[in-house]
Amino acid sequence: MGGSPTPSVLCALAFYFVSLLGLVQIVQAQNGTTPPSEVSALNSVFNQWRISAKYDQWNISGEPCSGAAIDTTVLWNIDSTDYNPGIRCDCNGTVCHITQLKVIMLDVFGGIPEELWSLTSLTHLNLARNYLTGPLSSSIAYLTQMQYLSVGINALSGEVPKELGKLTNLIVFNATCCQQVRVCPRIIILCPQLCHLHNIFYFDSSGVSGAIPSTFAALQNLQILWGSDNELTGSIPEFIGNWSKLRNLRISDLSNGSSSLAFLKDMTSLSTLILRNNNISGTIPSNIGDFQSLSQLDLSFNNLTGPIPDSLFNSSSLVYLFLGNNKLNGTPPPLKSPSLLHIDVSYNQLSAALPSWANNSVMATGFDCIPENLPCLGDIRSSPKYSDFAINCGGPEITSSSQIVYDWDNETLGPATYYEASTKRWAVSNVGLFNDKNDAQYLSFSSSQFTTLDTTLDTELLQTVRISPGSLRYFGLGLENGNYSVTLNVAEIAFLNPPTWKSLGRRVFDIYIQVSATLSQLVFFFFLVLIFF
Repeated sequence: MGGSPTPSVLCALAFYFVSLLGLVQIVQAQNGTTPPSEVSALNSVFNQWRISAKYDQWNISGEPCSGAAIDTTVLWNIDSTDYNPGIRCDCNGTVCHITQLKVIMLDVFGGIPEELWSLTSLTHLNLARNYLTGPLSSSIAYLTQMQYLSVGINALSGEVPKELGKLTNLIVFNATCCQQVRVCPRIIILCPQLCHLHNIFYFDSSGVSGAIPSTFAALQNLQILWGSDNELTGSIPEFIGNWSKLRNLRISDLSNGSSSLAFLKDMTSLSTLILRNNNISGTIPSNIGDFQSLSQLDLSFNNLTGPIPDSLFNSSSLVYLFLGNNKLNGTPPPLKSPSLLHIDVSYNQLSAALPSWANNSVMATGFDCIPENLPCLGDIRSSPKYSDFAINCGGPEITSSSQIVYDWDNETLGPATYYEASTKRWAVSNVGLFNDKNDAQYLSFSSSQFTTLDTTLDTELLQTVRISPGSLRYFGLGLENGNYSVTLNVAEIAFLNPPTWKSLGRRVFDIYIQVSATLSQLVFFFFLVLIFF
């Protein structure tokens, strides 16, 4: 299948694979004819991937550049599943060239056929969310017109070829391996091959390791950079502060280094800044609240000290403020902007005194409960009265076959929410915002019947789950002193069996039990399924 079929073989293929492309002949299109070499290449690629065009959309009467492929009234989007698989063509009245190709979310399995790289007029190529394997070929260098290239969420392996640097028109490169799951097979991103990028660079969850290369300093035109959930080490480079066009910066989980926020001083164009878990120390820049476009700020799980700048609470643009798990001190200001709706400042060293606006905030019930000393426990600390609790995470109340009553837990949680059960026996908090999803759901349900090794386990307990893009915490309140057993019943309800892009990833558990110094024991007996995306 490595070369183009001969005409006679092509006819045989067309007859046998009539449900595939059916490229029996080259038919003169109204606006031009697709060159035989492009027809043959496209035919071979689709045959190897066992996919086909929908007969009434394009490839009408055997001419690929027909129907929706050339209809300017069609609402074409390279990222949508409409007209998928699909192509777009550029015609001059005589000749039509294939300029865009998308094959997304079709679970195509196998390597990328070499014939694909012979479609040298391509400017847009989207192969995301399949199960493509193997490396990217060095023949990618032939796609010199390429502007938008996405191979994200696949099972690709190996290094990005240095020939990618020859694609000097490239505006967007997406090697994100798993935006909605956690970790995929490794793809190593190299620079300076990509230092001509003009706009967007996604390489989050791609398995990249090592320090952020100094050659990235040349990425002066970047507007969006996503580099979270990798194996990066070292510090956040100071040169990022020179990227004056940057609007969206997401770098998280750096290890074996320390950083400061001094580089942010002049980055006033930022609208989203996520720098979670990077061992950042020092203080938050006092002028950060003056960034006129900043709507989301996440500096959680670092080592920041000092007060939270009042300007953050007074910002007219800021909507999400996540500063949990630092060493910040002081007292939040008495007033805040009405646009600042979602706030997490838990697990810091702030004063326990509440500002007046906290009583009307999204965290009103639990604002005083989730600092480290748990002041919300009140009299329960001196008079604990419970010895167990059980929760059906994300679901209704269920009494198990062993007569354990699992409390209902389907209260609606949001990006920064604390909920305390009416029984006062337990509470739950959620912090985090799913990537660019304004209507994100923090619950998930599966109707599957699960087979378990424990025959006494009720499978209904495995059908509901809470999901969180940041941190999900359950609190046991008012527990008596003593020794406790912690039981976790876990089921897989998200990842499917391969080969499908929905199977890519691995399950990551980050579970801990916190014991408060004010109680001899603060332990949990709970039912929990953790899903990370």
